[in-house]
Amino acid sequence: MTLLFRPLELSGTTARNRLWVSPMCQYSAVDGVPNDWHHVHLAQFANGGAGVVIAEATAVVPEGRITPSDTGLWNDAQRDAWAPIVAAIHSRGALAGVQLAHAGRKASTHRPFDDARGSVAPADGGWTTVAPSAVAFDGYAEPVALDASGIDALVVAFGDAARRADEAGFDLLEVHAAHGYLLHQFLSPLSNERTDEYGGSLENRARLLLRVVDAVRDAAPRRTLAVRFSATDWADGGWGVDETATVAGWVGERGASVIDISTGGLVAHQKITTGPGYQVPFAATVRERTGLLVTAVGEILDGPQAEAVLQDGLADAVMIGRGWLRNPNFALQAADDLGDAEAATLWPPQYLRARRR
Repeated sequence: MTLLFRPLELSGTTARNRLWVSPMCQYSAVDGVPNDWHHVHLAQFANGGAGVVIAEATAVVPEGRITPSDTGLWNDAQRDAWAPIVAAIHSRGALAGVQLAHAGRKASTHRPFDDARGSVAPADGGWTTVAPSAVAFDGYAEPVALDASGIDALVVAFGDAARRADEAGFDLLEVHAAHGYLLHQFLSPLSNERTDEYGGSLENRARLLLRVVDAVRDAAPRRTLAVRFSATDWADGGWGVDETATVAGWVGERGASVIDISTGGLVAHQKITTGPGYQVPFAATVRERTGLLVTAVGEILDGPQAEAVLQDGLADAVMIGRGWLRNPNFALQAADDLGDAEAATLWPPQYLRARRR
């Protein structure tokens, strides 16, 4: 058996393999409620052999949505709509995850496939955004700096969303602290200009994330807890991999058992050097320094490349995004490409006639 298709023990459960679906926003919900699109979109990846299928960035409060069309878990109607989607993923052999998120100053924007760009005005269904400091993302509306009561309310909201995710049956809950969204905004000195206990030192800038991790762990202690980080801002004076590794160790001490490493998204002037597997070295650094389970993501294009990441000891599991969109049977294709005969059990019997011999 290849490493890619070897099971991975998580907190209280087991992923059938190490080829996972990265959370990918669909911008297709109404009032935060997932629908048939999300059901088919996510269940197809379980049919295609994924070990874990992680649902998109899902807002913990209405004002935390990236766009007005994002999914949520701030009320029970949303929880109840997620439950059959989770059941569909489970019935096809995969674990189900969800990314709990707040977009902060990057909230209330137009969908990427709309003609308009930038912030959605309150008169058009948008809202005033919040952030650690009143510093706008380039081209977006200026946010309001969160006060102490607003921060406390957000911690409660993350805990409440985690409880609903638990009740819906999700196996893995991922706290989104990457891609320039709210928790990342607190972590980076490029967006956090606070002078109180949430700004300045690394311990202070990480304080909100640690409180959120505690709230999510307490609300859903049976579930696997993951945290996604952007390991670098790709900008001078910004957040970097050394700070990422340090804070990853801190969230590990608080019960997070999976660290999901991506990069970028905080500032428009980032300068990224891309290419196949360009983010994998950051995952390898965090894995080496923390000893935690780490997933790698970013232009991992096929099964042999994903297998090499694991064989080289750079990560414990691999997240794929666009590859799954191009081919919902990505894992089945990867198993064939790698010649892993034991992974044949991933094939739904209805699809066996298509399997390459």
